[in-house]
Amino acid sequence: MSDWFPWLNDILLKGLTLTVMLIGLLGLVVPIMPGLVIIWVAALGYGLFAGFGTLGWVMFALITVLMIVGSVVDNILMGAKAHESGAPWWVVLVALAAGILGNFALPIIGGLVAALLALFLVEYIRRKNAKEALKSMKGMLIGCGWAFVIRFIMGLFMIGFWLIWAFV
Repeated sequence: MSDWFPWLNDILLKGLTLTVMLIGLLGLVVPIMPGLVIIWVAALGYGLFAGFGTLGWVMFALITVLMIVGSVVDNILMGAKAHESGAPWWVVLVALAAGILGNFALPIIGGLVAALLALFLVEYIRRKNAKEALKSMKGMLIGCGWAFVIRFIMGLFMIGFWLIWAFV
């Protein structure tokens, strides 16, 4: 059948790729899965099946850079905002380490909850002031919000670059 209707394979491949990318984008809204990585894997799969070509390699390189930057931006922004709110860098690193462990203990929200709790506890012990500890925790939450916005925009750009690659 694919010999008779080669355009059908193209439509199916593009439709499947876009569907997986949109699932990845949804994964950024509901943090169940690594959305940017899913979008990147969909682009890689598309390239492997459809071929890359010059435009494809350029778009895939841009998609890859956005995926890598987006995968670390949340930790950087969360830490920076907590630091701006008064937490020293070593406390931020303790909180981020707790966040990594929390992801293993309770996927989806465990990382964020563990990071916030660790930040609060260490800051409370260090400062002996719940209000100041909450201030640092609020900074980390603000950083988390900004990280979501940036990752979502990056996801949209990644899909946009793939659309240029697939339809130009």
